[in-house]
Amino acid sequence: MRYLWQMFVLLGLIGSNSFAGDKTVVGNQRETTRPRLRNLGLSIGVLPVGPTNSITDVAGVQVGHVTRSEGDAVRTGVTVVKPIQENIFLQKIPAAVHVANGFGKFVGTTQIEELGVIETPIVLTNTLSTFLAADALVGWMLKQPGCESVRSVNPVAAECNDGYLNDIRRRCVTARDVEQALQNARGGLVEEGCVGAGTGMRCMGWKGGIGSSSRALPKSLGGY
Repeated sequence: MRYLWQMFVLLGLIGSNSFAGDKTVVGNQRETTRPRLRNLGLSIGVLPVGPTNSITDVAGVQVGHVTRSEGDAVRTGVTVVKPIQENIFLQKIPAAVHVANGFGKFVGTTQIEELGVIETPIVLTNTLSTFLAADALVGWMLKQPGCESVRSVNPVAAECNDGYLNDIRRRCVTARDVEQALQNARGGLVEEGCVGAGTGMRCMGWKGGIGSSSRALPKSLGGY
């Protein structure tokens, strides 16, 4: 049951916008010079937040980024979410898909809808690199201990269309970027804003980015 709620939060909130601004980051720890929305006294919804108001408040969840900001043309990157720290292919966990915008490029949803489980981390990157990221995720998964005889992997990769601020046709994201983001994944406070897949994002004409949040259910509903 814990993992079922975990995946609800994972797929529902990873695409949220960030209000974090300039910051100094050490690993996955953030030190912001701009407040988050709740620091300004603004709350969204009625449920209380977790200790850090981040997706990593769910036990075992880790987030990692690789940011590509080069010259005047490249503003992109990769963000990964590991639902559990163990080999998820060997310990598949419950998952579901809810599509808010059917125009997105989202690899791996068919099997999740059919079987109700997820078997790889989740990768976010720019639209035209989604398919490379999925392939890189398969390669990484096949190299994990215990997967030596695996013949089928369902990678989960989704898009962030950064084509306005990034030369998206260049398709500069590499398999190494995906592997590095997976290696960078850790728990604790999540780096937010213009990082990873959020580097070149816009939201309603404003500069966007990667955001994160968490919500706690009341004890009557399990206290998850």
